[in-house]
Amino acid sequence: MTDTLLRKPFAMRASHRLTLLTLCLTVMIAHVDTFIVNLGARVIGDHFGAGVDELQWIVDCYNLVYAVSLLTGGMLADIYGRRRILMSGALIFILASLLCAAAPSAQMLILGRALTGAGGALMIPASLAIIRVVWDQPGERARALGVWAAYNGVAMALGPSLGGMLIPWFGWRSIFLVVVPFGLLALIMAGWTIAESSDPRRRPFDAAAQFFGALALGGLTYAAISAQSAPRAMTAALTVTVLSAALFIAIERKKGSDALVSPDIFTIKQFRAAMIATLGMTFGGYGMVFVLPLAWQSSGRLDAAASAAALLPMSLVFIVVSPLSGALSEKLGIRVVTSGGVTLMGIGLLLIGLGGLQSNIATAGFGLAMTGLGLGLAAGPLSAMAVGHVTTARAGTAAALINVARISGATIGVAVLGACYAAPGGGEHGLWLSMIAGSLVQFAGAGVAWMVTREKTQHVHI
Repeated sequence: MTDTLLRKPFAMRASHRLTLLTLCLTVMIAHVDTFIVNLGARVIGDHFGAGVDELQWIVDCYNLVYAVSLLTGGMLADIYGRRRILMSGALIFILASLLCAAAPSAQMLILGRALTGAGGALMIPASLAIIRVVWDQPGERARALGVWAAYNGVAMALGPSLGGMLIPWFGWRSIFLVVVPFGLLALIMAGWTIAESSDPRRRPFDAAAQFFGALALGGLTYAAISAQSAPRAMTAALTVTVLSAALFIAIERKKGSDALVSPDIFTIKQFRAAMIATLGMTFGGYGMVFVLPLAWQSSGRLDAAASAAALLPMSLVFIVVSPLSGALSEKLGIRVVTSGGVTLMGIGLLLIGLGGLQSNIATAGFGLAMTGLGLGLAAGPLSAMAVGHVTTARAGTAAALINVARISGATIGVAVLGACYAAPGGGEHGLWLSMIAGSLVQFAGAGVAWMVTREKTQHVHI
């Protein structure tokens, strides 16, 4: 009897480790694909004779469809089962990657990229919701989320490196095939290591809210994508976003507990803080990753491969620090770790702006390491704040919303910081202006999140 009791906790921990590995594989394949495609855009354009507009859509349609599908993915996970939806997303992602690899035209490649975005929108919220269900103790959940978030850094570091090795030897089609074995492994392991869970109340599928929510998110993302190249399209997309968001809110207020996004979720201080800080974090972080390599390559300071290598300090520090963020949250408090991490990212961006185009880029390297430190501290705990203060029945919806904040901040950050860089004609002045803008948004997000969570609040059951 005693031996059984002693062995059971170890067996449970081993089972949880396999579950976490499966979930980490899903987040890795969803994000590594994006970083690889960015590096292969020029080669793909040469192969198809594609113009800048087509290349932009090859890169951006993933984010667009991902953003549009997030709320649907989160609700489907809650209603029909998180494991089932995660496995469906992985299967769609695998098939879409094969379509991309075999694409006979740029248009077919764009379609394949759109389908991978849909697969990612099913996988990521379901993955995050499963962590909320499996690790029901806040401390254990925070540590699991720290490891889970670290795999985004693995994808950030692995993507450019894989692309740099594969494209010269095996051609651009190989960058889509490389994720297929990892996807198959995740699919097999999910059926073996993850227990099914869902909302036992089975909320009705809210078609009207799904439509207007998707239209609002799609309009916002499209506006960010077209901000520099098509200002009229951007204005039209923003108009659609505002009108769709208003209709979405009006519909949800009437639905009460059956709403796709219950209004009560935004009364939770920790959830609001996580949304605000995540917006600031990805606005500056993703905007910087877009602008800095552009500045290096435009000035002739570094080529594409050297730019990818120069960004490694951020990814490597992120990978090292992120698994430790849960333990630090328990010791220092989640409020300190999240707001402090986003603040460190803001300081890192200022250092990058100061030293990014100097003859010696050591200052920028230090800024990148500090940005990775802040990102590693904040990313996992912010997800923990978002999903840890709602009931498990709403875990998929909460996971979808925190990813809405992430992708919205990222797409708007790329557009705004890109515009700031271009406004003075690029160069040192453009880099400095864009990094100031990014850091100010990060400081503001960290400050608001700190103030929002200054009083201890109880979990709200919705």
